[in-house]
Amino acid sequence: MPFPLYLLAMAVFAMGTSEFMLAGLLPDIASDFNVTVGTAGVLTSAFAIGMIVGAPLVAALARNWPRRSSLLGFILAFAAAHVLGALTTSFPVLFASRIVAALANAGFLAVALTAAATLVSPDKKGRALAVLLSGTTVATIAGVPGGAVLGTLLGWRATFWAVAALCLPAAVGILKGIPSGRVREEAAGRPALRAELAQLARPRLIVVMLLGALVNAATFASFTFLAPVVTENAGLDGMWISVVLVLFGTGSFVGVTVAGRLSDRRPGLVLAVGGPPLLLGWPALAMLADKPVALFTLVFVQGALSFALGSTLIACVLYEAEGALTMAGSYATAALNVGAAVGPLVAAVTLGTAAGNLGPLWASGLLIAVALLIAFPLRAVVEAGRRVEVLR
Repeated sequence: MPFPLYLLAMAVFAMGTSEFMLAGLLPDIASDFNVTVGTAGVLTSAFAIGMIVGAPLVAALARNWPRRSSLLGFILAFAAAHVLGALTTSFPVLFASRIVAALANAGFLAVALTAAATLVSPDKKGRALAVLLSGTTVATIAGVPGGAVLGTLLGWRATFWAVAALCLPAAVGILKGIPSGRVREEAAGRPALRAELAQLARPRLIVVMLLGALVNAATFASFTFLAPVVTENAGLDGMWISVVLVLFGTGSFVGVTVAGRLSDRRPGLVLAVGGPPLLLGWPALAMLADKPVALFTLVFVQGALSFALGSTLIACVLYEAEGALTMAGSYATAALNVGAAVGPLVAAVTLGTAAGNLGPLWASGLLIAVALLIAFPLRAVVEAGRRVEVLR
């Protein structure tokens, strides 16, 4: 894989740390701003909503900008939003800073996904995507747990400062490693924006985006609210939150790595093998959450399965949107973050039910069930042309 691809993954690591880190910080943020944990969880949805709106909007605005300048500008804006978040004493301002960070993240990821696909041969998009998303999975292994430890020791604001600092070496790497590229050269042969947007009318593209959103919704529904499960249901000390996040992140890294080698040629195999156990795993985790060994094991397994299926479906989005040279990455980003927005909102509602802290786990199982129910009758629609064999 080309070296610039790993520089993009380093930047995605910083952004992934920010996107996932609230899972370990929600109780402290809620206490600091005198709001409920459910209300603090809306910060995750705010970030995701910014990503959904920002991905196509910013990608359209930046489609004629040189890629290196675009990527550099987005990551510096992302760092500035975290400085604001670290300084504010107002929850609405913190909420707004998450949206700004999300817009910057959306623009970066939309450009980076498209750039990653062009850095490799046409038959290796899945592997390139796996390298890029490894930045996110490494964030869940090291960045997010590290942020949780830092937040426990120095307060949640220290974690925001740390993310801002992480952006600086990533910015230098982009500046040094990504070719400058002139706008006219990059625009040569590019279809009109209207033609790229018209790709969204393709049924197979809509279906794989919907399935990707549902799988990601299930992932974020539970991941966002894992901290109270660890401390209250399992009865473990707060420092164990970091251990659980590391296990989830390690599983996600394994899942993305394995799926990355299969998603180009055998996406149907990944989904057929991973779908049923992912469906069963969330309710199993809810029923066994009070048993630490079972909790640790299932968190690892669910992380692996969630990211294996999610990354495969996003690779399918890139293949189905091949006609959208500059917008395909934004479609993939939007699909991921529709799920990231909906999942925590659905999960937050369940916290007020009899299920309590375990509600999000049951919600994740329901979301996967919906995905599979949609997928089965529509398998004829998503039957692939050359690459998208999603349900075959």
